[in-house]
Amino acid sequence: MTVTDRIDRFVIDPFGADIPGESTRLRALGPVVPVELPGGIPAWAPTGHDVLKQLILDPQVSKDPRRHWKLWPEIGEHPSWGWILGWVGVVNMLSTYGADHTRLRKLVSPSFTHRRTEAMRPRVEAVTAELLDALESAGADGDVVDVKAGFAHPLPMRIICDLFGVPDEMREDTARLIAAIMDTTDPSPEHAAFVQQQIGTVLPALIAHRSEHPGDDLTTELIRVRDEDGDRLSDEELLYTLLLVIGAGFETTVNLIGNAVVALLRRPEQLAAVRAGKITWNAVVDETLRVHPSIAALPLRFAVTDIKVGDVTIPAGDAIITTYAAAGLDPAHYGPDADVFDASRGADDHLAFGIGVHRCIGAPLARMEALTALPALFDRFPELRLAVGEGELRQVPSFIAFGWQEVPVRLDA
Repeated sequence: MTVTDRIDRFVIDPFGADIPGESTRLRALGPVVPVELPGGIPAWAPTGHDVLKQLILDPQVSKDPRRHWKLWPEIGEHPSWGWILGWVGVVNMLSTYGADHTRLRKLVSPSFTHRRTEAMRPRVEAVTAELLDALESAGADGDVVDVKAGFAHPLPMRIICDLFGVPDEMREDTARLIAAIMDTTDPSPEHAAFVQQQIGTVLPALIAHRSEHPGDDLTTELIRVRDEDGDRLSDEELLYTLLLVIGAGFETTVNLIGNAVVALLRRPEQLAAVRAGKITWNAVVDETLRVHPSIAALPLRFAVTDIKVGDVTIPAGDAIITTYAAAGLDPAHYGPDADVFDASRGADDHLAFGIGVHRCIGAPLARMEALTALPALFDRFPELRLAVGEGELRQVPSFIAFGWQEVPVRLDA
């Protein structure tokens, strides 16, 4: 299969305006469907939980485009494909395979152990309390406040920047860079060039700052590894590892918190059950990750050999997107009401954090932040309610990210 193939392809909405509906339409077409990503990139989309799990765990599915994507040499011929370089044109854990992936993961994973995550809990609690104080002041006169902008975004952003030693004056640029990568609505060469320019400016500035002013932070630790042994971590790998762990370390948690808030406010009976102790906050987090995973679809993986899925064969060298949203909403796995948020169902086998060797190393930190933020928010504001109608919330403009642009609320009745 080449870019000029004649296969009928389902065109993925770059705005992600109706991710659940799109997942349903894809599922009706089969277990794995040929799709067209923004800019005309051809790929395959698994449409159910079990198929996605099978492909993630298959050792014949790679994440290295340089070795296993047959269209990799053609990227320069397609200006509208430039946006994908922010995802697969980098060299980090997200885009490597085999020994390279193992080496890079081993360098970062000790920083996200259970012990280190627990050591951060007091800081997470302190930032949570500070942000809730500010939110209370902003909404004191009954004014509408945005829980995302005032709470769900700054909490994980501040924690990950503390962890990696990002100075205050660089944090806004860092957030802008990650937002630009997540925006899949503009496949233009200009947008791709802007993203690459930002990657080449923001992160080298952080590396230079921490090289000159080392501290007790993970950027300093990674710089030390590079300087001591360039065979373990090259300059390029240092840059793109920081891009991955800083971006994934806050953007996904922003949506996890925001999506959980919206889900509970839309289903007050479940919120009441949580407050009464009948449903745990852990169950709320898992159900949020199942129904509203922070990442709806992640580009890209690649078939190392021909892979048969049912009656369909994914040819060697073809690209595959990792469809977490479709997997979580699969009625064959979760029942006919799979699209309904129900934290009492206990569905903790979701794939939102990945599975196998590529499971998200930041999952314990994301979960700890959400389990700190959510009960604190609802304890502080027991009358919290949405300030807009259900259909007025706007999805972030992305087929990758799954979350709301704003979460407008009133804090009391």
